[in-house]
Amino acid sequence: MISRKSFLASVIMLLTTIALVGLVFARPEPAVVQTGLERLPLNLAGYHAIEDRFPEEVTRELNADISIYRHYRADAGTPLSLYVGYYGTAKGGRTGHNPYACLPGAGWAIVDTRTVMIPHSNQTTADKVNYVQARRDGLNTVMLHWYQTSGTKVLSTGVGQNIERIRGRLLRNRNDGAFVQLSMQVPDDQVTNAAAKLQQFAGNVLEQLPKYWPVER
Repeated sequence: MISRKSFLASVIMLLTTIALVGLVFARPEPAVVQTGLERLPLNLAGYHAIEDRFPEEVTRELNADISIYRHYRADAGTPLSLYVGYYGTAKGGRTGHNPYACLPGAGWAIVDTRTVMIPHSNQTTADKVNYVQARRDGLNTVMLHWYQTSGTKVLSTGVGQNIERIRGRLLRNRNDGAFVQLSMQVPDDQVTNAAAKLQQFAGNVLEQLPKYWPVER
């Protein structure tokens, strides 16, 4: 039998939760008042980028507030592609895009997936991101991807991002976020080298993104 004290504690917790949820949804959703991601440097870590855009049907499917799609190249090397899809609070702060579903749907067989640590430039901290290798017709897509919330919070899972989004909405009335993806397409004998290049470049992207994060009010 539940004691009177435990029952009262449960009721108080339930009422507090309801009050907090009500407070969140009673507040007006902030709107993006200043973008900035489009000013992410075209010249970065010895690479120079050219802008690109997805076909209209892909853009509609991604449904981002701000999309950055670029191909960075160093000298005559294989280019690496960067995609940043930003979703403001009004759109729930995240995408439905999932490489683990999208790659097989496009005919790519995923052969390796794990998390890797990307050190910051100060070498004292690091962020956990996802690594994926997928293969099709003798060609490999080597990819790093992660979620970013509040500009500086880097998360490897959608669950982690959801927790941060809830915290952000409660504490700052803001739960915007982005999906970030870096990728290269290479033959079998260049997979290891491509993974190393992506990890090095990812450190620079992680350092730069907070500087250009959109402003919401």
